Amino acid sequence: MYTPVTIIGAGLGGLTLARVLHVHGIPAVVYEAEASPTARTQGGLLDIHDYNGQLALEAAGLMDEFHTIVLEGHQAMRVLDQDGTVLLDKADDGTGGRPEVYRGALRQILLDSLPAGTVRWGHKVAGARTVGPGRHEVTFADGGTVVTGLLVGADGAWSRVRPLLSTATPEYVGTSYVETYLFDADTRHPAAAKAVGGGMLIVPAQGREIFAHRESGGTLHTYAALTRPQDWFAAIDFTDAAAATARIAAEFDGWAPELTALIADGDTAPTLRPQHALPTRHRWDRVPGVTLLGDAAHLTPPNGEGANLAMYDGAELAKALVAHPDDVEAALTEYEQAMFPRSAAPATFEGGEVPGIDSEHNTAQALIAMITKKGRQ
Repeated sequence: MYTPVTIIGAGLGGLTLARVLHVHGIPAVVYEAEASPTARTQGGLLDIHDYNGQLALEAAGLMDEFHTIVLEGHQAMRVLDQDGTVLLDKADDGTGGRPEVYRGALRQILLDSLPAGTVRWGHKVAGARTVGPGRHEVTFADGGTVVTGLLVGADGAWSRVRPLLSTATPEYVGTSYVETYLFDADTRHPAAAKAVGGGMLIVPAQGREIFAHRESGGTLHTYAALTRPQDWFAAIDFTDAAAATARIAAEFDGWAPELTALIADGDTAPTLRPQHALPTRHRWDRVPGVTLLGDAAHLTPPNGEGANLAMYDGAELAKALVAHPDDVEAALTEYEQAMFPRSAAPATFEGGEVPGIDSEHNTAQALIAMITKKGRQ
């Protein structure tokens, strides 16, 4: 089977690429390992920035649909010290430029905007190889194959397309997140709900942090970040939810009870999420007929930019292909030469100002950097 444009991965980046191509009359096929759009939950909230993610949605012609899923008031941000002292309390006045949406709702908007059959579900990629100048063959786990004139790896951290371009593989960055939820928190955990406020909470310290989001219906979605080796986490039996919760919560002993409750009183089993990254400024030499976007190209630890950059990559790649309809290589060269420095900038941020992000967010980052440098325990 032959397809002219083949996208591996139906995440936000791959779907944005397919949508912008569709807007310009260019068909594409997206192959996705998951069996269906509802095969798993799609995570929590994303803040979609006005300088990249929203520009991608504009290119996709989906801004009206985007506005229907924005959660009003959720751009609020609080930064607390470990004892509960408020260091920053920024209300959402609607001017922040990074409205919050559910990842699953955003993905569904993109899926609904594509012609039926664009996404081929249940196609897990086993590998890819070059079969001619600018032509590549993708092999699926079930033995099926497809040959394509343009192959785009939008398949995340452990991309099966990346080896065509680069020998780089993600490495553990030294920090893991442990994910928990509190449900109906306003009633059942009012002190924790008050600490989080109406949007995002950050509690920074050296080697350990708490990040929490208020979601719909009084749900608090928390990540406890710990800088520990992987062996430390491997010694914890995460199949024993109570024991694992107690072990993680113990790392925050002495913190204010309304903060430790976000972990210790969790209503779900704690989920371990080790953080990996590709080398800073990861790039490759031009290989005809193949490229990468999103985490497949520039995986970094969570910094608020991952989903936004993936969508922007998809839109920019599509626009380059539209601008060079008879010269795929010119389009890929233009796209990659702009993408490499664009994706490197957020990865090298170390606590100063982040270009394009509102000043209140920069203030929070400056406070976090200051507290971390002091080494407060």
